[in-house]
Amino acid sequence: MNGFPLLSLILLCPVLGAGLIMFTPEGQDRLVRRIAFVFAFAAMVLAGIMFALYDRTAAGFQFVEQYAWLPGLKSTYHLGVDGAGVTLVLLNAIVMLTGVVTSFTINFRVKEYFILFLVLVAGVFGSFTCLDFLLFFVFFEVAVIPMYLLIGIWGSTNKEYAALKLTIMLLAGSGLVFMGLLISYFSMPAGVRSFDFLVMKQAGMFSSHLQYVIYPLMLFGFGTLAAIFPLHNWSPDGHVAAPTAVSMLHAGVLMKLGAYGVLRYGIQLFPAGADGWSYLTAILAGSGVVYGALLAVQQTDFKYMIGYSSVSHMGLVMFGLAAGTPYAISGAVYQMFAHGIMTALFFSSVGHFYEQTHTRVMKEYGGLAKQAPWISVTFILAGLAGVGLPGLSGFPAEFMIFLGAFKAYPVLTLIAVPSLVFGAFYMMRNLQSAFFGPVAGRTPEVKDVTPFLGSARVGLAALLVIFGFMPRLLMDLIGPYTKGAFPW
Repeated sequence: MNGFPLLSLILLCPVLGAGLIMFTPEGQDRLVRRIAFVFAFAAMVLAGIMFALYDRTAAGFQFVEQYAWLPGLKSTYHLGVDGAGVTLVLLNAIVMLTGVVTSFTINFRVKEYFILFLVLVAGVFGSFTCLDFLLFFVFFEVAVIPMYLLIGIWGSTNKEYAALKLTIMLLAGSGLVFMGLLISYFSMPAGVRSFDFLVMKQAGMFSSHLQYVIYPLMLFGFGTLAAIFPLHNWSPDGHVAAPTAVSMLHAGVLMKLGAYGVLRYGIQLFPAGADGWSYLTAILAGSGVVYGALLAVQQTDFKYMIGYSSVSHMGLVMFGLAAGTPYAISGAVYQMFAHGIMTALFFSSVGHFYEQTHTRVMKEYGGLAKQAPWISVTFILAGLAGVGLPGLSGFPAEFMIFLGAFKAYPVLTLIAVPSLVFGAFYMMRNLQSAFFGPVAGRTPEVKDVTPFLGSARVGLAALLVIFGFMPRLLMDLIGPYTKGAFPW
């Protein structure tokens, strides 16, 4: 079973990077940045190898590793990825590398910042690859807890309030997940009791009645991190207060971890419960789609606009998962990746403006496309991907979600579709006012991005185009997973 430990090596990259930085002498900020970049680049290379070597013709888990960990509890160090896992590990590696590059502008307590950043990323890698529920929960907590310090120390705009609000909400969600974990473990027959995902997933392990009890704990526990309506209001405040690269991780990866938890440890483990709660889930998710878009229309701050648009887009992900059809689930997984790249690019670009002008108020800008054309192009591409423009990665994801959801919930789908119009309205209005027309407001203070820092933004923008024109690059991974993981 244990072949070349590719997944462990990916996981070890941020861990080793954080450990090496910990022993770096104080004041060596340039060395700290270089160490973080080297290990982030190594993780990206290994994730690229994983993506290239993954067998797209087969369903099930690949690159599997399993070692003894807590034998008394039948909990093991069990790693493996399927189509969804490969997609999200690749996303995390991309956001990690571009986030490290973006963080080169951090000049306050640099050593501590990069240690926490890399620990957070390690927790996400572990969560996306782990096939043991108990170990997954450990990685899940490792991914969530550093956010408090990263926002509270390096953030801005009511950072203490936002950090505490985020932490309380996410720990409350973790509490629900832990309750579900304990109930499911002790409900299994003593002879086969295990935290292993593959064991827990065996047919008949949990009665339908028990699944109806456990699934909402998974839905609202993980759904809190995914900003499902009405448990979403911590998220925009967290986006606004977080430093640039942490906003990239927050929206680009952590929110997807919540949706992934619902998919893997909710829907796949408790399908009868998911089916029984699917209509309520679809109503909540559809409400989030429309509500997030309507609130985004009213925002005057760039980050709040992106934050509420993220609530709307993650509502689409949850809507696809609730619909439960092959197209809808495939679209939801694709949307996780597409939205992760888009929001990482959004926040990276906004951070560039904010670092020079110390304002994110949209009316303070005008003519940015003339003043800083390169960084403006990346922001505009992210905006167009956000409204689902054909040729960019958001389009195939949203199309598949609505196509699959219409079969399950036609009325709810028709209610949710107008959110695309709201999204196009607020995005086009803000792009026109801030980027086009005469140079005005704080725009003269903005300098265009340097080649090194620009490489992260250009890379993210290129991915929006590549996966928009060639959706098969991901669908060849996601399709076999969707067909093999669910009893259609």
